[in-house]
Parts: sequence; C-alpha cells; structure tokens
Amino acid sequence: MIDLRLVREHPDLVTASQRARGADESRVDELLAADAARRDAVRHADELRAQQKAASQAVKKAAPEERPAVLERARALAAEVKEAEEALRAADAALRAAHLRLPNVVHDGVPPGGEDDAVTLRTVGEVPGYDFEVRDHLQIGEALGAIDTERGAKVSGARFYFLTGPGALLEFALAQLAITRAVAAGFTPVVAPALVKPEAMEGTGFLGEHDEEVYRIERDDLYLVGTSEVALAGMHAGEVLDLSSPRRYAGWSSCFRREAGSYGKDTRGIIRVHWFDKVEMFSFCRPEEAAAEHLRLLAWEEEFLRALELPYRVVDIAAGDLGTSAARKYDIEAWFPSQGAYRELTSTSDCTTFQARRLNIRYKDADGRNQTAATLNGTLCAIARTIACLLEVHQRADGSVHVPAALRPWLGGAEVLTPGMALAAPVPPAA
Repeated sequence: MIDLRLVREHPDLVTASQRARGADESRVDELLAADAARRDAVRHADELRAQQKAASQAVKKAAPEERPAVLERARALAAEVKEAEEALRAADAALRAAHLRLPNVVHDGVPPGGEDDAVTLRTVGEVPGYDFEVRDHLQIGEALGAIDTERGAKVSGARFYFLTGPGALLEFALAQLAITRAVAAGFTPVVAPALVKPEAMEGTGFLGEHDEEVYRIERDDLYLVGTSEVALAGMHAGEVLDLSSPRRYAGWSSCFRREAGSYGKDTRGIIRVHWFDKVEMFSFCRPEEAAAEHLRLLAWEEEFLRALELPYRVVDIAAGDLGTSAARKYDIEAWFPSQGAYRELTSTSDCTTFQARRLNIRYKDADGRNQTAATLNGTLCAIARTIACLLEVHQRADGSVHVPAALRPWLGGAEVLTPGMALAAPVPPAA
C-alpha cells in the first residue's frame, strides 16, 4: 500500500496517478474520508477513556451520599467506551479496505494509457529471415518429441502439457543457466514454495482486482503462486533487514495462473498456459536505490536473452497496464517468427515501498530508525515460453533447431536438436 502521509499531503499527485492508470480517481477521496473518520474515532475513544478514568477516580473520593450517582456515571462511561472501541475497530477496518483498494503511485515519465500505449525503448538483435515456410513452436516441438499438449490435455485439461526428451532437457538447461548466471551476479538461489497463505498474496498485491487470476485451495486456505515473487516477498514479512547493500534472491518455483479473461488468446502450444516453471529475481533495497536497482535487473534480463541469441525489444509499460504493486515496469518482448511479432518473454517491476509496507518489511536508516524497504522483481526465465521462442527463432529448414552456445553444456554439448536424436547427459561447464 502507498504511504498514507503521501495521500494526505499530496492528494493531487495520487489522483494524477489514478488518472494515468485509467483507474477510479474517487478512491483517493474515499481513502482520505476513511482516514479522517478513523482519526475522529481515535479522538472520540481517547476522550471517553479519559472521562472514564476520571470517573473511576471520582468514585474513590465520593461522599457516601454521592457515590450511587458517581457509580452510575462510571458505568455509563464504560458502556460508551465499549461502543467507541467497537466503532474504532470498524473505522480501522474501513481504512484498511480503502487503503488496499488504491494501487501504487506510478513514477514520473511512465507513459499514460493502456496496453497499446507502451513505448519501445530499444530493439536489440536482427529479426531472422527464413527461406522456408516457418513452423510454430508446437509443430517443431512435436517433431522433436519435445512437447506433447495432447496428452497434457488428457491428463490435466486445456493449457497443460508434457515436456519430453529434448523438451525436458531444455527445461533443465534453461533453469541451470539462469540460476548459474544469477549466482554469478550475487543472487542467493532459493527454491520457493508454490503454496502460500492469503497474507502473502494480499501483501504482494495479487488479491483484490487480480484474484480471478489465482488458484485457491479452499480446504486449506492456501493459494498457488503465479510467481515466486509472492513467496520471496513474504519470506521477510515482519522483519527488519540489513540493507547496507541490496538483498537479492533468485527464486525457482512452479507457477500457476488461471488465465481468466484470456480465452482464445494463444491457446495453441505453450506460450500461455496454466502451469510453468520460472526463475525470478527479487530484490530488497533502500527506497532511494530502487530506480538504479530496477535498471540492474533489466540489464541482467537482457544479458540472459543475448546469451540465448534471441532478438528482442525493451518496452516501457503504460500506466494503465501496470499491476497493482508496480510503479514502473519494463517488459522484454522477444521475436516469435510464427506470429511475425514481438511477444513478452520477461518483465521487471519497481514496486517501491508498496509491498513492503503491506508486509511490514523494514530496515534501519543511518539514525537507527526503522524505515520501509523497497522491493523489485524481475523474471530471468519463464521457461515454457522461452522454450517456445527458442524453437521458433532457431529453427532450420530440415526440422532441426540450433542450440545457442550458452545452453550446450547442459544439453550434452549438442549444437543442434534433431528429430529422433540420441540424448546425451548434461555436461556442466567447468568452474
């Protein structure tokens, strides 16, 4: 949630952010009204408690003939205090609800508008040309014995799949490459739980307007994560961290998304699915360091895609297409030849203090006072979609697929994937 002092002192700035998002501007006034009502409730309850305390003292000092009336006044005040405290609890709940409904304040310079208003910052690599009829990743994957969506649907339903043979090895190769590069960059590797409590989902901004996207296990009141960002953020809830330098994690987990509202979009293949594995970068830092850290996460994502020899472009996402927690988000869209278009492959978001304030994650400043931390996230590798892109970009006329040099150690040194090829055991690169 955003800093309540910011809303009190600069309501016009928060309203402008809502306007840029295309979101409901009246929510700012609703929050201010709830804040004022809560402060009135606190003041009223405090006044009544002071009167009750004075009445209790008066009972002790009252003359015998005055005592019944004084006792009656004390009892009446006790009832009023109880009512005032109930009203205060209701005001607290109303304030929290209004506070949770307001998304993060977007950074200056974020493009206004919606999905079609994102701004391309740069394009890297040349779009490949082919002197043969381009196949999509599913055609290539099926011919290689790498992807089986038919049996995935038989076992689990639409938008599920099996990765088999070279497809499974590609999964492991990408995960190993991503984690290896992240550790070399100073990230602590984490295998994160895929099931989390409601507090973690709410704290990271994935409930409320986004709850249609998540899977809930009602019997246990747990949620399946759509990204390990949720678990990584929740890992330090309620803690005071040493942020003399940014604390960085590279989390691996399976991810689950209902894809509500996406019917008819990318139903073929493994680009938009209900389950996939992912390596996610996550940073905790001081708020004044967040913008620079955001660019570092983006740079690491770009280095990874260059290692995979994929052409891509970097896009500054418009305010109306930002998630609840993000103040700014960069997407990296890679080229998909079968669609003749760039499609999102990774993203990175600066969530400022929004998530940490919800989760009560703090650090000590130079004066030893607790301050709210900033959090950032960045997808290093969404594996299923990356496999789809690799197969398409690196396809050859004979149905084989070029293997980028960075992946070869994890694929037994293979330079090319071919239908019916004998699989070799991975040979990790020398230290």
